[in-house]
Amino acid sequence: MHSTRLDFPGADGQKLAARLDAPDGAVKAYALFAHCFTCGKDVFAASRIAQALTEHGIAVLRFDFTGLGASEGEFANTNFSSNVADLVAAAAWLRAHYQAPRLLIGHSLGGAAVLAVAGELPEVQAVVTLAAPSDPSHVTGLFSAHLDDIARDGEALVQLAGRPFRIKQQFVEDVGAHNLKAKIAGLKRALMVLHAPGDDTVAISNAMDIFTAARHPKSFISLDSADHLLSKREDAYFVASMIAAWSERYIQTPAAAP
Repeated sequence: MHSTRLDFPGADGQKLAARLDAPDGAVKAYALFAHCFTCGKDVFAASRIAQALTEHGIAVLRFDFTGLGASEGEFANTNFSSNVADLVAAAAWLRAHYQAPRLLIGHSLGGAAVLAVAGELPEVQAVVTLAAPSDPSHVTGLFSAHLDDIARDGEALVQLAGRPFRIKQQFVEDVGAHNLKAKIAGLKRALMVLHAPGDDTVAISNAMDIFTAARHPKSFISLDSADHLLSKREDAYFVASMIAAWSERYIQTPAAAP
């Protein structure tokens, strides 16, 4: 595997920091990875999944959403809609410079984002969600104690994963405006849902809602005792190997141009 740092313009023009992991040999397909809420492209789960996919000939583009990691922009001005727009921009960049993504992978809120965007990307053949909420508004539960303050003052500084983030009322309203059920039902792509029964950040019922709403082909894999962020190395390895093996069945290489 070789890894390249790069950047590309996001939906609003800011530079988004990214990393493209590619196999040393021929690339069979390209995948796009959406990280979890307030995380980044370099979390262990993302890097391990990308590495495993390169071993199967799949290149992976992972990037920091606007306002996170090394990307430009102000996090407080972003929302779920802007994350979806950033994914569209990332897919467009891949399409222009390499090949459009045929596999989408989303972790936590990133999983909800790939479900929302898959229908806009005709080349996508398979979608993977990892510990994803079935409703984007689920994320407001992480700062539920501040919702009254946000509604009253328009914004509030909240602690998420030990770091301060400014959340505005527009974010709360935006995630509440999205309903994924119809998009999941009309996905028309192979879907793989991975979730741990004991996930105390996003309950397993979310996986059941996603799986029930989707049509075949669809698969579900229980992550047993894994935590939400796959902090244990063996859990990240397991998820990576499952995605790599499963995706080979559904990703078809397009015919070469004459």
